[in-house]
Amino acid sequence: MSQMHQPTALSRCPGCEEPLESGDLFCGACGYDLSAVPPPPDDHPTIVINGALAPVEAASGAGPAGAGPAGAGPAGAVDWPTAADRDSTNTPAPVHLPGELPGLDSTGVPLSGHVSAGHRPAPSAGPTPAGDFELPAPASAPDAAVGAPPAMPHVTDHRSSDPDPVASADPADPRTAPPAAPAGTKLCVACRAGHVDTDGYCENCGHAQPRERDHVEQELDSVAAVSDRGLRHHRNEDAFAVSSAALPDGTPAVIAIVCDGVSSATRPDEASAAASVTANEVLLAALPRGTHPQQAMHEAIVAAAEAVNLLATRPGRAGEHEAAHRAQNAPACTIVGAVVASGLLVVGWVGDSRAYWVPDDRTGPPARLTEDDSWAAQMVAAGLMNEAEAYADERAHAITGWLGADAYELEPHTASFKPDRPGVVVVCTDGLWNYAESPQEMARVLPPDAAGRPLHSAQVLVGHALDGGGHDNVTVALLPFAVPQQGAGSAYSPA
Repeated sequence: MSQMHQPTALSRCPGCEEPLESGDLFCGACGYDLSAVPPPPDDHPTIVINGALAPVEAASGAGPAGAGPAGAGPAGAVDWPTAADRDSTNTPAPVHLPGELPGLDSTGVPLSGHVSAGHRPAPSAGPTPAGDFELPAPASAPDAAVGAPPAMPHVTDHRSSDPDPVASADPADPRTAPPAAPAGTKLCVACRAGHVDTDGYCENCGHAQPRERDHVEQELDSVAAVSDRGLRHHRNEDAFAVSSAALPDGTPAVIAIVCDGVSSATRPDEASAAASVTANEVLLAALPRGTHPQQAMHEAIVAAAEAVNLLATRPGRAGEHEAAHRAQNAPACTIVGAVVASGLLVVGWVGDSRAYWVPDDRTGPPARLTEDDSWAAQMVAAGLMNEAEAYADERAHAITGWLGADAYELEPHTASFKPDRPGVVVVCTDGLWNYAESPQEMARVLPPDAAGRPLHSAQVLVGHALDGGGHDNVTVALLPFAVPQQGAGSAYSPA
C-alpha cells in the first residue's frame, strides 16, 4: 500500500543552512521548499546472491524489509535469519550467503564479497534453532586479529601433477594411447614415440636400440654359456653355440663353440655368428657317425673358415657400394671349441680365444689348454721376450691367425686331453681372460660349485669382466668334465 508524504522535521535548511523552526514548510531566509526533502530510509535489506531478490520475493513484491525473525515472513517467502551482531550505529550486520564465503572460482580466482573477520556472526551459545542458517566456523585461529583476511582453502593444481602423460595414459582411451607401430616395426625403447628403422636406430630420437645379441644366455643339461656386449662396445661381436650329441655307443658328447669377431674387419658380428653355427653343425653331424672328436674338431674349424670366407663374396647390410672395401677388409673372427666325450677332452682353436682347465679339487693345478695366435705369443715362443714383457706391449693382442678371406693361411690347432680328475672346461674370448689371464687367476674367480651350476658360474665370470671395466665383448662357455669310473681303485682306464 502506498503512503502519503509526511513533512520532514529538519533543524537546518538544506539550501542555506539557516536554522529552521518546527512546522516550517519553507525556509524563511531563502524560501527552500522543505517538502521536497526525501524521507530517510527506515529498512536494512538483507544482501542476496548477485544483489537480486529471491524468486518468491520478486513475484510477490515483498522485499527483505518485510522479513522478520524465522517463521515471521509472508507465506512462501524465504525466511533469512536476523544477524546477531549490530554495528556502532545499531544497524544489523548483513547476512551473507554460502556463495559469498571465501573460496576460489573455477578459474582459480578468489571469490569477491566474502565476509571479513569483523563482520562474522557471533557463534550461538546453544543449539541452532530449527530452520536457522549457521555459517561454518572460521578457518583462522580463535585469537586471530580482527580484520585479518580469512584463511583460503588449499587448492591442488592437477594439471601438472603427472610428469609423464604417456605413462599415465589409459590404454582403453584411443586419445591417450601411444601410437601403434606399423606392422613389422618396433617402438623406440628410449622415447616411446619413434619407430625403429631397419638399421636399429629410432627414426624420431636416433637412439640405438638394444640388439638381441647384447646379452645372451643358454643352458643345457651339462653345458652353459653367456655372452654380453660389455660396457664400451656399441654391439656384441661375439657368438657362441652349445649342444650335445650321442656317440655311436650311445654315450653323450657335449659341445661348446665360442667365436670373437675381429673389430677392425667388416661385419665382424656376422663372421662370428656364421663360424659358431657352422662349426657346431659339423660336430653334431660327425660325432654320431663315429668320427674321432679331434678329427671332427679339425673339420669343424675348416668348415667355419669357409663360411666366413663366403661373407666376403656376398653383399652385407652396407650394400654393393662397399664391395671394394670388403675385398680389402673381409669379415673375420677367431674361434675356440671344446668337446667332452667318453672321458676325452678335445679343444680346437684359431686366434686368441682360449680354453682353460680348472679341477673341482682346487688343490690340483689349473691349466691353459690353448696357445694364442698373437704377436705376444710369437715373441715368447721365439725367446725374444718373457710372457710378462710380451703382454705388456701395446702390440700384444695383435692376432696372427684368424678365420676370414684375407687370412694368410688356415692352420687349425687341435689337442686331446684325458684328465685324471673331474673339473670344468672354461672356453672364452679375450673379453674375459683379459681380467683373469693366468690359469690361477681363472681358477680363483670361478665359483667352487661350477660343475653343478655352470650357468650361474658363467654369469659370475661375465660379471667379473664387467666389474673390471668391460672394455670388450665378453663370452664364456662352461663344460663340466666327469671322470668315468671303471671299477674300484681305478680312477680312469683308457679305452
